[in-house]
Amino acid sequence: MLTLFHAPRSRSSRILWLLEEVGADYQVKYTSITRQDGSGDEDPDNPHPDKKVPALVHDGVLITESAAIVLYLTDMFPEAGIGPKPGDPMRGEYLSWLFYYSGVAEPVVTIEFAGLADHPALARTFRGKAEMERRILDALKSSPYLLGESFTGADLLIASLGHWARQMLPTGKLVDDYLARCNARPALKKSMAKDSPK
Repeated sequence: MLTLFHAPRSRSSRILWLLEEVGADYQVKYTSITRQDGSGDEDPDNPHPDKKVPALVHDGVLITESAAIVLYLTDMFPEAGIGPKPGDPMRGEYLSWLFYYSGVAEPVVTIEFAGLADHPALARTFRGKAEMERRILDALKSSPYLLGESFTGADLLIASLGHWARQMLPTGKLVDDYLARCNARPALKKSMAKDSPK
């Protein structure tokens, strides 16, 4: 059994999308989290060690952090075809994008929003918005998705960033069209219907 601890309109929304993409049988446990504006609170029943989301429990095993969950689920459901399997020539690029997202894109976005983009140590460590934009544009210049012709879990992460902070992705038709392709996926629509409890 897969159980997603999910807070509406949060980073766990993309994991709902992923669960729909892979066709998983899962349940959602809605939880509260402390929000950026100070609203909300920690749910003692949330198994995430920091009381954040996403938190995925699979047969008693806890998996946290978006990129780790994306890798876990795309490996668990290879038939869904949205994560290159071990041995696939695209596997290295796929893993690079997953960890680029968590190790560079998320920090760059946070640094930008905090107004710290000019801090030299942060820029050296994580790079900046211009470098992130160039990397995304370079990938999309020659193909409809980051790894080529097919949508993957890496696209899910980048597109989810576009859902919450469109201004953090490159402007222009190339990325607008990319986001439109990702946003048109039926699994996203299904997941949005489950984002908040009824």
